Amino acid sequence: MQPTIAFLIRHGYLVLFLVVFLEQLGLPVPSFPVLLAVGALAGSGQMSWGVALALAIFAAVLSDGFWFAIGRRRGSTVLRWICKLSLEPDSCVRRTQDIYVRHGGKSLLVAKFIPGLNAVAAPLAGIFRMRLYQFLLFDACGVLFWATSYIGLGYVFTDQLEDVAKYSLRLGQFLVVLLAGALVAYIGRKYYQRKKFLRELKIARIRPAELKQMLDAGELVQIVDLRHSVDFEAEPSTLPGAIHFDPQDIDTLIPEIAMDRDVVLYCT
Repeated sequence: MQPTIAFLIRHGYLVLFLVVFLEQLGLPVPSFPVLLAVGALAGSGQMSWGVALALAIFAAVLSDGFWFAIGRRRGSTVLRWICKLSLEPDSCVRRTQDIYVRHGGKSLLVAKFIPGLNAVAAPLAGIFRMRLYQFLLFDACGVLFWATSYIGLGYVFTDQLEDVAKYSLRLGQFLVVLLAGALVAYIGRKYYQRKKFLRELKIARIRPAELKQMLDAGELVQIVDLRHSVDFEAEPSTLPGAIHFDPQDIDTLIPEIAMDRDVVLYCT
């Protein structure tokens, strides 16, 4: 335990900056343990609370600014790429887009506390062409709230965190196995749910080539474009004869769908 504390005291600021920066870039590097540890060391007078907070904010805003610029340049493509890394890629894009559409730039204030939203809030701000000064203001306030919460928690509970660390060392390998087992079980459950969903979806799926054959043969087909507004604005063209509306409005717009023929729905 002592070598770890000594290392953090000697290199804590650099470790804090790198871990926060890499996590916000999207790498699987959890920053909250480092934030808590730095807060605890600040509480015992071995690190500066103000310097640590400033470095955490700078690292997160710098990383978010990078994703904001990518979102502006690449549009919704970057959002789909990020969501491929999610355990629930089929709902990741839709869920995060809906959150941002409802709350706009204000979602940046709490994005750091919401795992899925944290990864896509900055590029979404770029996709929606938020002004740079607005993005920096909302993002900096959100990062300040996030970093202060974790560093402050470590600062307040300095003694308790040291006790937890000592107890964890006594548990040793058992704690590692327990945490790894819980993680594997969670991922396995999500994987099973995803496979089950895709298996059920295939039953009612039609390939683009099959739809084209139906249209070429003159068959009556009602095509409904259910792409989210973000995707539709980025690429407003649609299939011939298709009607477009947001999935959230489907209940009110059902009367517009011709029910005397096959209905084909498509989205991203």
